[in-house]
Amino acid sequence: MSVITKEQVTRKPFADKKHYPYGFARSGDFSINESKLLQTYGSLFAALVDGKITPENDEEQAYLESALGHREPGTPQEKAWLKYQSRINRPKTTSIYGSKKPAVDDVDDDDISDNSDLDIELDD
Repeated sequence: MSVITKEQVTRKPFADKKHYPYGFARSGDFSINESKLLQTYGSLFAALVDGKITPENDEEQAYLESALGHREPGTPQEKAWLKYQSRINRPKTTSIYGSKKPAVDDVDDDDISDNSDLDIELDD
């Protein structure tokens, strides 16, 4: 198993294609400054939280504690990360009209009688 270094993690900009396919800046959830901070520091935060790297200094330890909710965010990077986490973990909204078609029970044709042998008398 290879060891991942901080430089390898922070080399490429952070992007979340699942929740923000067009990027953070175009989502409307983040300001321009917040989207830049997420792109710059998001990979570091994600690696720290996932345990891929360990904190090397007090600043990274503070990032980790803030990301895990052990202390209030103090820097703009920490605030942007917590805002990002709150956005992707928010409950899904549903429509009052429903989103699924009603389930229809399967009907076996063998259970339905033909009734073609019935004589119907009509009185005039």
